[in-house]
Order: sequence, then C-alpha cells, then structure tokens
Amino acid sequence: MNNLNPIVIELLKKRGITEESDIAEFLSEKPRKTYDPFLLSDMEAGVDLILSKIKEGLKICIYGDYDADGITSIALLYHVLSNLTDNLVYYIPSRFDEGYGLNKDAIQAIKDDGAGLIVTVDCGSVSYDEVEYAKQIGMEIVVTDHHSITDKKADCLLINPKRSDCNYPFKNLAGVGVSFKVAQALQQKAGLSKAVINEVLDLVAIGTIGDIVPLVDENRTMVKYGLAQINRKPRKGIEALIDGISLKRGRITSENIAFAIVPHINAAGRMLDAKTAAKLLISEDDNEIRECVEELIQNNRNRKNVQEDTYKTCVKEVDDKGAGNFILINSDEIHEGIAGIVAGKLKEKYERPAIIVTPSGDEGGFLKGTGRSIEKINLYELLKTCDDLFEKFGGHAGACGFLMKKENLDEFVKRINDRIEVMLENDNMLLSKERKADLEVISDEITIRLAHDIERLAPFGSQNPKPVFKVNANDIGTLTKMGQDGQHARFTLRTSRGPLLTCVMFNGTQKCEEAFSRGKMAGIYGTVETQVWNGTERLQLIVSHIEI
Repeated sequence: MNNLNPIVIELLKKRGITEESDIAEFLSEKPRKTYDPFLLSDMEAGVDLILSKIKEGLKICIYGDYDADGITSIALLYHVLSNLTDNLVYYIPSRFDEGYGLNKDAIQAIKDDGAGLIVTVDCGSVSYDEVEYAKQIGMEIVVTDHHSITDKKADCLLINPKRSDCNYPFKNLAGVGVSFKVAQALQQKAGLSKAVINEVLDLVAIGTIGDIVPLVDENRTMVKYGLAQINRKPRKGIEALIDGISLKRGRITSENIAFAIVPHINAAGRMLDAKTAAKLLISEDDNEIRECVEELIQNNRNRKNVQEDTYKTCVKEVDDKGAGNFILINSDEIHEGIAGIVAGKLKEKYERPAIIVTPSGDEGGFLKGTGRSIEKINLYELLKTCDDLFEKFGGHAGACGFLMKKENLDEFVKRINDRIEVMLENDNMLLSKERKADLEVISDEITIRLAHDIERLAPFGSQNPKPVFKVNANDIGTLTKMGQDGQHARFTLRTSRGPLLTCVMFNGTQKCEEAFSRGKMAGIYGTVETQVWNGTERLQLIVSHIEI
C-alpha cells in the first residue's frame, strides 16, 4: 500500500477503511467478500421446495416487480432455473392496473395458467393476505425479497436478510442480490456448473446499482464481478442495449449503468409494459432483442419528454404558491410512471420533501402518492405517523409510496406540516442543505494521476460516492458557455499555488453567472475526472456547487 496516493488513503480513512487488509479488499479487482447463501433463513427449505416441484414436473412462476431490480431478478432466476426445467413462466404486475407486489387476481391467473409454485423476487415480505389466499386456492409460495419488514410478514418460506431472525452477515442486498444467493444455493444443491452462476453476474450489477443499495461489502464484490462480465462478455440483450444507446463496449462504468442502462430498463414499466425489458434480458433471439431495444429507447425518449413537461408544470405551481415546509402536488394529469422521478427533481431543486398524488381506481375515490425526501428527513418515519390514513404504505428513508382515500388528503397535509414544524423547532437548519466535501485541496494536488487513483475506489454509488473536493479559488478565468442552448459552463481556476484547472458545470451557466457577478468565490466543489480528446488526456473538475 506504500505506493497509494496519500489523498486516496485519506479518502479511504474517511470511509472507515483503515486496516491494510480492508484496503486491499476494497481496491482489489477480484474481491473475496461474500457469504454462504445457506446463512439466509429458510434458504435450504426454499431451495428444497423449488427442486422438489421441478422433480414433480410442476410449472413454476417467478413473480417480480416492474423496476430494474425486479426485472433483473426475474431474468436471473429464469436463467438459472431454465437449466433444470422448461416448465417455467414469469409474471410482472402492471404498475398502472395492479401496483407493486403480490395481488390476489394475479395469483388466481397464475394458478389458472397451470402453475403450482410461485417464487417471488423483490417483493412479497409483507403480503400476508395474498399468501393466505394463495394457500386457500392450493398454491405454494416461496418469497425472496430485501425490503424492510415493518408489517405482518407473509406466513410462508421467506428468504430476506432483513428478517429479524435472520443471521445473514450483510443486510443490504438488493432484490437481485437475494435472487443471486438463491441461485448459488440452487447451483450447489442441484450440482449445476459454476458457469451458470457466473453468467448472471451482469444482471446482479445492473439490478444492484439500479436499486441504489449501498455499494459496500458483498454488494461491492458482486458489482465488481458483474461490471467485469458486462465489459468482457455481456448477454445478448445487454450488448444490444449498450450499442443502441451509444455506450462504449468494454468501458461500461457504474455511472453508465445508473444513468443510461437502468433508465432504459425502467422505462418499460414506467411507460407501457415491463415485460419488454424482461424479454430483452432473457431472449436469445436477435430479432426479438432488436425490437426490444428499439421499444425501450422509444419508451425512454417518451419518458423524458413527459417528465420534463411535468416537471416544468410542477415548478410553476410550486413557485406560484410557495414551497412551504414540504411540497405536495395533487394532480389528475401527472403520468403515474414518472411521478417518482419528478418528485425527486422537485426535492433536489427546493431542498424539501416532495410528494405527488394522483387519482387511483376506476371511481377516483383514492389517491396514489409517491414521495422523495432530503437527507435530514426520514420520509418513511415521517409518513408512518399517518399510517392510519393509508390503505397501503411502504418505502424507506428516502422514498415512499402510499394509497389513501381522497377525503383523507387534508388531514394528511395538516399532520405532515405539524410534524415538520416540530422538527424545525429542534433543528432550524433542517431544510438547509449542508454542502460537504471529502477533502479540501489546492489546484496543484489535482492531477491526472490522482484522477486515475480515484478510479480505483469505483464502483461508485450509494455509500461510496465519487469523492467531492473543495478548491478555494484565488483566480477565476473567463466563463465560456457550452451546449446547444449555452446551458453548460466552463471556466478555469487557480489556487494560491498551482496550475490552472479547467472546471465544467453542467446545466450550470445561470448559477455560474450569478456567482461570478456577486463577487469573490470562497470555494468550488466538484469531482475530478479525465477526458480524452484527439488522443490527449485532459484533466477537469466537474463542478457540483459554487460557494460565495
């Protein structure tokens, strides 16, 4: 470790990685941190049940969610089980007609189709009533999931590291991570080749990054191997999508997955039908794959257009009436598939929790809510104080969803406002975003070598973000506008000592102009990266915030 850049060592220390063995594991291209799948409660019984149903010749249905985590989980288990049986189907509920998770009509339809066993992925932990219904009509269910169990848990074989009685060492697997552990257990019990497991690592990387779970511990191990698989030999569907959206083969990063691949996979379930994305990941037929890629690209294009129009409308509404302590948009017009994304963008712009509610049900007597929250407010805990108003409710600290009767909305708004007022009395900076940098540096410490060394900390994501540096600028160069509409800004800076450093702020021209006009800047916050142009590697700071 003697040749490690001191700045990288300091960054690792700030992330709690100080022991030499831990540093070696964190930086390794072939990490070893992984755990026995049979440490998960109900794993052995669950796998035995699946294998016994295969032996009996029964049809098995994999039931999953309509987001990237759920879709990759379905594709993963389908791939592995197809090595053991051809009597296999999958089911993805409609976001618009059925909503998240198990539902009784779907269970009945699956039974009518001839299936004898349902294996859920990325859902089902608190589907107590639905599982009881399945039992009543003669269906068996194995639930595999990763969501918090805050309600009455399903009374069936339940494989979920967040079970209170589960001793699995790592609790933060994505749904696809749990599916992968099931696959490992199946491989061991059924004597399948280890190649079957290696072939699905690309799916694990995409689903894990897509669900924004912490990229630490076992998740980091799986994502590293998955990224290597994607860059070496991805499945046909992934390769076709990479080409279709003009990413560079062999140079795919976690950021490419988060901001390009995952949105295209999610677009299927947001705009039309998630089965298109599942087919892309499962199919071996070149024509079908090509059609799926074309449809996903079109869906994502439509999603962006609808999202941008909706966001502008919401911003106007918030600006007209004021943001208040939290943002609530109640609209009959918002497309349900993009409500969560728009709520997230509103949360970022106004630094307030944001909730969008839309009508639900044929009669319009219910409202479906989707919320996103800032770092200092746990949205799940906040809304849990109103759970008597909800028909359905679930989520986590940063995001939530609920279903409520329309007449409960006013009481809901009152309670949330009252609760945030109390929180503000205890912390008057609650709604003020604190800008944080990993380290403060001077411009001559930012070098191409440092940029390369920082890449050794990848893959970046939740709980392992790309390091943010603060640079105090003594000398700021002329602002240059870039982009079709001049929305991006480029300028140079120099600290008390050191060379000029090129800075780029995407969609930041207005912010830069405001900062430049107000006087001397105290600090520039950003991440370091290199760019190759005409064969020459150049260094730049990607600016996230300017401090006056």
